[in-house]
Amino acid sequence: MVDLKAKPFYLDDESIQWVKDTIASMTIEEKIGQLFCPVGYSKDPAVLTDMLDRGVGGLMYRSGPAQEIQEAHRFLQNHARIPLLLAANLEAGGIGSASEGTNFGKPLQAAACNDPKFGYYLGKVSCTEGAAVGVNWSFAPIVDIDMNWRNPITNLRTFGDSADRVLAYGAEYMRGADEAGLAVSIKHFPGDGVDERDQHLHTTTNSLSADEWMNTYGKVYGGLIDRGAKTVMIAHISQPAWEKKLNPELTDEQAHTPATLSPELIQGLLRGELGFNGMIVTDATPMLGYTTAMERSKAVPRTIAIGIDMFLFNKDFYEDYEFMMQGYRDGIITEERLEEALTRILGLKASLNLHRKKTNGTLVPGKAALKVLRNPEFVSWAKECADKSVTLVKDTRHLLPITPERYPRIVLFASEGGGYMGETDGLGAQLKDALQRRGFNVLDAPEGGYITDKPITVEGFKTSYDLALYAFNFPTASNNTVVRLSWKGGLGGSNTPWFSEEIPTMAVSFANPYHLIDVPEMHTFINAYTLNEYTIEAVLDKLEGKSEFLGVSPVDPFCGREDTKF
Repeated sequence: MVDLKAKPFYLDDESIQWVKDTIASMTIEEKIGQLFCPVGYSKDPAVLTDMLDRGVGGLMYRSGPAQEIQEAHRFLQNHARIPLLLAANLEAGGIGSASEGTNFGKPLQAAACNDPKFGYYLGKVSCTEGAAVGVNWSFAPIVDIDMNWRNPITNLRTFGDSADRVLAYGAEYMRGADEAGLAVSIKHFPGDGVDERDQHLHTTTNSLSADEWMNTYGKVYGGLIDRGAKTVMIAHISQPAWEKKLNPELTDEQAHTPATLSPELIQGLLRGELGFNGMIVTDATPMLGYTTAMERSKAVPRTIAIGIDMFLFNKDFYEDYEFMMQGYRDGIITEERLEEALTRILGLKASLNLHRKKTNGTLVPGKAALKVLRNPEFVSWAKECADKSVTLVKDTRHLLPITPERYPRIVLFASEGGGYMGETDGLGAQLKDALQRRGFNVLDAPEGGYITDKPITVEGFKTSYDLALYAFNFPTASNNTVVRLSWKGGLGGSNTPWFSEEIPTMAVSFANPYHLIDVPEMHTFINAYTLNEYTIEAVLDKLEGKSEFLGVSPVDPFCGREDTKF
């Protein structure tokens, strides 16, 4: 039985009665619909009305224009019989829900400030701005632990490689979210960051022993559950040690079942060992880590049957709805299990006072609430985060500080997004403009093996430039297999750092903190973690010696190697 008076719901008798009365009033079609949180792919009232008629329990839009998102949320809440959970990936600022929101910074940037208050700032900014457009459920904080530098998806999205740090920052994010009135969803249980693969592409594995897991990920999840986390997001990640500990009869293959289909991890570990009483939601179910684990017609109802309460996103909403309904008809989802899931879903809504807000007409604020986006206090926090996070990884040749007098001609190599050096969609222009405003003479990188009209030679390069500055912006993204530097132009190509012993050469990463594995020849290296207007200015101030490097790396930027340190 679900205890709605206990953590994390803390409902009063009136709210508990609303949960019971609402469930009693629902048709079976509405009950099945409540299990779903589809992605909002349309703002067309006809499309939205059709989903509402199925009784969906929630919905998530990707970030968009603030007023447009707010209006879509208002339509949804005004036309839903039962108030909706409206979610957003509020991982790095209000930009997770509104394009005009504050780009506060990636979690790893907040962690580099070496002060958990920046976890609070991240949660407060992200969730306050999310609330302004009607969001009431944050798919954050990310509480994965970045144990493997090769992992292509955790990286910047974590608070680092220490369980204690992740717990401290995650708890502070939750405090900010609570003040903004949002529920959090701590993710991605049982924990990403151990494997070097991406669950978007296949079921991945948390390969720690049961004791190692409990002392790391278990400490984080247990600590945040104790502090009142309302929901947990379940990943398509296996944890074989705990699956076998809880059920020794499992084969090795069965022990690699993703958590979204594992009763051992849901009922045995999360509900049992960790005592979680709140609502459980899957990660996005179109991911291959889910779709390739079992036939979808069987997987969809099994997910609810094993103890997960809500189903996130769909290959096709209407098809998944029928799979779920058929699972109910076939007895895979029992009446008791359905009642339990609905109690937790509606209990979560009541804990957010959505039932009372619906009565008062305040589920989505008015347009005036959008004034909170990028307000002066939030911008000042973002600037402070940038100033305190930029990290000097090494300066073994003492190239810093740089000044126009010391290095009159800077050749700039800037790349981002495309996966190859030589591809850029704006970083180079931003940096060039900022440097030139500070009095530097910034020269474009040579192209096609030529400096102006002359072939590149060692002597020609040395007489043309005084310093080479590399700027990288290759952030982690879903469906990647690696986040590594790649080079166009072949060996000795014009954009490779072949000249690192010929002229002073340095690099700044505005994203992935592990690039030294690919360019250990960089004798000066800086990590800035996030590309936004605040970090660019903070980096340049520190390059010029106008402010100190204050950042403390939350991960090992040397990737466990000695040769990257020289």
